[in-house]
Amino acid sequence: MAMWDKLKDQAKGLQQSQGGRSSGGHGTTRGSGSGGGSKTQLVGMLKSQLTSLKTELKSGAYRDASMAMCALVAAADGSVDPAERQHVESLIVQNDVLQNFPPEQLRQRFNKHVDQLTANFQHGKTEAMQEIAKAAKKPVEAKAVVQTGFVVAGADGYIAPAEEQVLREACAALNVSPQEFGL
Repeated sequence: MAMWDKLKDQAKGLQQSQGGRSSGGHGTTRGSGSGGGSKTQLVGMLKSQLTSLKTELKSGAYRDASMAMCALVAAADGSVDPAERQHVESLIVQNDVLQNFPPEQLRQRFNKHVDQLTANFQHGKTEAMQEIAKAAKKPVEAKAVVQTGFVVAGADGYIAPAEEQVLREACAALNVSPQEFGL
């Protein structure tokens, strides 16, 4: 789980550089144990970072790229069952930063991408990546799209290899260094 440790350290550094407040509980278990606490903390830190940028993340490009990113993460394993779709949708509408946008706009964009990915994964993935790439013009938004993807992917306390792969590909589309996220 070295990726989680790298991400956690990167998240702490970003939080400190942004003047965010620490959520505490930095003593995490490293090694072969469950490590669930550290994953939960990491997702919490990424959420805090996004929240600290909330006033900057109001563009349509960020909204659309984030919804494409969420759909890709949900469909990374090649399928999205109705329960998973519902779960990710609830994560989206409850996300503090995404509350900058009307929930119906978010649902509509997310579901459009999930439908495309479900009908034809490769075609849907190409469409989603094109949407994601539109956020590359603003580095703050580009990183926020990847952070949003991590928050959704890590919501269950585990980032699957297929989810890591789409996150890496999104980094490439956004000109963001995957090493920044431990990928």
